[in-house]
Amino acid sequence: MATAVPRLKEQYERQIVPELKKELGVDNVMALPRLDKIILNMGMGEAVANPKILEAAVEELSAIAGQRAVVTKAKKSIATYKLRAGMPIGVRVTLRGRRMYEFLDRLINIALPRVRDFRGVSPKAFDGRGNYTLGVRDHFIFPEIDYSRTDKSKGLNVTIVTSAGRDDRSLALLKRLGMPFATRIGT
Repeated sequence: MATAVPRLKEQYERQIVPELKKELGVDNVMALPRLDKIILNMGMGEAVANPKILEAAVEELSAIAGQRAVVTKAKKSIATYKLRAGMPIGVRVTLRGRRMYEFLDRLINIALPRVRDFRGVSPKAFDGRGNYTLGVRDHFIFPEIDYSRTDKSKGLNVTIVTSAGRDDRSLALLKRLGMPFATRIGT
């Protein structure tokens, strides 16, 4: 059974690759930056007192990602927060391939425009190796979440891992993919 190629991946192969070759001065297609994976993570600090909250977080993150999320456990004990090593503390999911492109397309074109007073994402959120991390304060911006079945708003982190190796090349790739970067920082 053949599945349709995601719209964003097709756009990358047909339109963005030639543009990046020209912009970056690279002849080899394999040397161009590309998306490797997208990691979605929800840290649930309140899970220390109420472990049941993780079940709802798993269901919601799975609905957003289109793939089953897994529970993450604390690596270290922190007495101040009454946290012991091995306690469930968060939820994450890693997207690759078709699901990765489909999620990024939904994030850019549907979810981010639903943010109140949205002026673009910060172009300074790169890690020095070409990976970009974006924090979402309210998971209700995703249309997959049903307001009536959720008790409270949850935040999540979206990490876009690229093969760029450098921030400037990754920025060029994400701009071409349609990521709405802010033109002015701090406003």
